Amino acid sequence: MKCIPLRLFLLLILVYSISLVSCGQQVKTHKPVDSLAQDMDKTIPGNFTQHSTDVFDSTQLTPFFKKYPDLKTYASQVTDFYQKRKYAYAWFENGSLIEQAGNLTNRIMNLDNDGIYKKAPYAKALDSLLDGLNTKTTSKQPRTDVELMLTSQYFMLANLIWHGMGTDASKSAKWFLPREKDSYDQYLDSLLKTPTKQLTNEPVYRQYELLRTYLKKYRDLDSSDKWVPITIAVKSVKLGDSLSAILPIKKRLYKLGDYKGDTTTNVFTAELVSGVKQFQTRLGLPVNGLVNRETINEMNVPLKSRIKQILVNMERSRWLPASMKGDYLGVNIPEFKLHVYNNDSLLWSCNVVVGQSVHQTTVFYGEIKYVVFSPYWNVPESIVRNEVIPGMRKNANYISKHNMQITGYVNGLPNVRQKPGPENSLGLVKFLFPNSYSIYLHDTPSKSLFGESSRAFSHGCIRVKEPAKLADFLLQQRKEWTPQKINAAMHTGKEQYVTLNNKIPVFIAYLTAFVDRDGKINFRKDIYNLDGRLADMLMKQNGTY
Repeated sequence: MKCIPLRLFLLLILVYSISLVSCGQQVKTHKPVDSLAQDMDKTIPGNFTQHSTDVFDSTQLTPFFKKYPDLKTYASQVTDFYQKRKYAYAWFENGSLIEQAGNLTNRIMNLDNDGIYKKAPYAKALDSLLDGLNTKTTSKQPRTDVELMLTSQYFMLANLIWHGMGTDASKSAKWFLPREKDSYDQYLDSLLKTPTKQLTNEPVYRQYELLRTYLKKYRDLDSSDKWVPITIAVKSVKLGDSLSAILPIKKRLYKLGDYKGDTTTNVFTAELVSGVKQFQTRLGLPVNGLVNRETINEMNVPLKSRIKQILVNMERSRWLPASMKGDYLGVNIPEFKLHVYNNDSLLWSCNVVVGQSVHQTTVFYGEIKYVVFSPYWNVPESIVRNEVIPGMRKNANYISKHNMQITGYVNGLPNVRQKPGPENSLGLVKFLFPNSYSIYLHDTPSKSLFGESSRAFSHGCIRVKEPAKLADFLLQQRKEWTPQKINAAMHTGKEQYVTLNNKIPVFIAYLTAFVDRDGKINFRKDIYNLDGRLADMLMKQNGTY
C-alpha cells in the first residue's frame, strides 16, 4: 500500500478539524414561540434540502413504537412520511440537528399557548434525547430514535392543535360542516425546506392563529387584574357627564385596547365616546357611544369567561378548511352577518336574520345551485299546523288575506303556498342550496328587522339584507343577467329559476369570538347556548381552564 505524503496528511487533518468546529451540535432552547413558521427565519441558512444524504433502516420503526406505545397512533403517518423520502433523515443535516428541531420542541413544550392543557406524551423522553445530543461527542452520525421521536411528536402536535377533536365531537356540538383531512406531512416538508418569507400559513383556518394571539393577551390581563365589576347609578352616561364610575370605565377600556386617552379624570370626553363606540362595535351592541347598562354588563364579563370563549372558538376554527379557492359565502350565525369571499379575501358583508332559539339555523355546508326570482313560498308543515290552521279557524279569509293558496292535502293537512309578490315571506328572490335541513337564503318584506342589533327572528332560514347585490354576485358569470334584468325579474310576480354556471359553496358557521379585518377581537352572545357544551367537552379532553 502506498504511503500518503506528509503534506497531504497534514492538510487532511486540518480540514477534518475545521469540520468538527463548523458542524457542532445545535444548542437546545425552550423559550416559548408563537408558531413553527415564525421561527423559521432563525433556521441555519442552506438547511432547506428536500432529502438528507443519510438514511436509516426502516426496520427501526417497529421497535420505536413498541418502546413508545402512546405514539403508535401516528405510526402510519410517520411511516408514509418516510416512505416518500426513502427513509432519509428529516431533522439532521451533516449529522447535526437542524434548527427547525428546536422550533418544534419549543412548540411541543408550550402546548398551553394553543389552549391545550395536557402534556405531550414522552415530553421528558424528548428532552432527555436532545440533552444526549448536546453532550460532547465526536460521533457525527444522526440518531434514529431522536429522528423518529421528533417526527412522531410533530404529527401529535398537528393532531392536537390543528385538527382538534374528532368528527363525533363536532357533530355532538351541533357542527355539521364537513371536516377535511389536511396533509400535515406536506406542511412538515415546507417547514423543513422553505425559508420563512416563502412559507405559507399554518394548515388551519386563519382565525385560529389570530385568536391564539388574544388568548395570551387575555390570560396576561387575567393574571394582573382583579376585574372588579363596574357599577353605575344612572341608566346611561353621555358626553360631558362627570361621574365617579367614568374613571374605572376609562381604565377598563384602556386595558382592552379600545381607549387611548387619559385615565385620571371622571369626565366623559369625546375621546371616551369613540372608545365606547369601538367597544360596542366589537361586542355587536348598538353603536351609540352611550355607557348604558347593556354596555356595562359586557364590560363586566369576567376575563375567564372571555378566555373560555376564545378557546371554544379556537376549537371551532380547527374544524374549518384552512383555505378556499374561488368564490364562496360564509354566514356567522351569532354575528348575524353574511360574508362574501373570493380566494379567502373578503369582498363585502351584509346583515342577515337567522333562526330563533326555538327554530335554530343549522350549522352546515351547502352549495348554492339556483337563484329563484319572484318565488312561491311553500309553507312548512310545522308552520301550517301551528300557525296557518289556527289562523284559518279564527278568520275564514286567512288564506286569501295572506295571498296564499291550498294546492292539496296530505295526511289531513293542507299543502299551502304563498304566491309571489312584495308581501311574500321570502321576498322577491331566494337562493337555493339543496340540503336535508330545508334551509336557504332569501329576501324578506320585513326590512326593519335588519336594524336590530340581535337578529334571531326567523324559522331557521336566513334572510339577507342585500338580496339584489347577492343575486348580481352569484350570476356574474351569466353576462345576460345585468342588474336591470335582475331587478325586473324580482318584480314580475312570476316565479323563475336560474341555474348557476358553477355552484357556490356556502358555510353556515357559529363563531362567538373572532378577529375582524382591523385585527380587533370580537365577541358575540351565544344565542343557541352551544358554547357551554363544547367547553365541557374541551375541559374533559384537555383538563381545567
